[in-house]
Amino acid sequence: MDARQGIAVSLQEGRGARGSRLGVGNAGFKDLAVWQKAKDLAVLIYKVSNNEMKSVDFGLRDQVRRSAVSVASNLAEGDERDTDKESIRYFFIAKGSVAELRTQLQIAHESGYLNGTMYESLEKEYATLGKRIGKLIQARRTSPRL
Repeated sequence: MDARQGIAVSLQEGRGARGSRLGVGNAGFKDLAVWQKAKDLAVLIYKVSNNEMKSVDFGLRDQVRRSAVSVASNLAEGDERDTDKESIRYFFIAKGSVAELRTQLQIAHESGYLNGTMYESLEKEYATLGKRIGKLIQARRTSPRL
């Protein structure tokens, strides 16, 4: 994929590979479709953890919440960094938080604290989110210096 294709992929995600520096959107990281999805999923995690995971050990429930918030937070922080190299570092941290959260959700499910339907739904959403973060990383890696 060349730089233009990377920008096209990123634009399809909701913003240019170099963010507002391409003149797309005015809200900074809030224009990133991948950030919006991560934030919405974090809100869902809070709701699910309040309803379905009430009986879960506080440590696991707290860690699930913190991981979900970490994904959106690191996407936001990365997008606000001055260089692509710095941004990519935070995007990788966000991607790692997705893997951490998927592990915690599986543990909660296998321990009987999260029903199968909810687990499968969250697993699918976070697997897709991880792939979208990977596409954002690739777009930033291949974007031309502006």
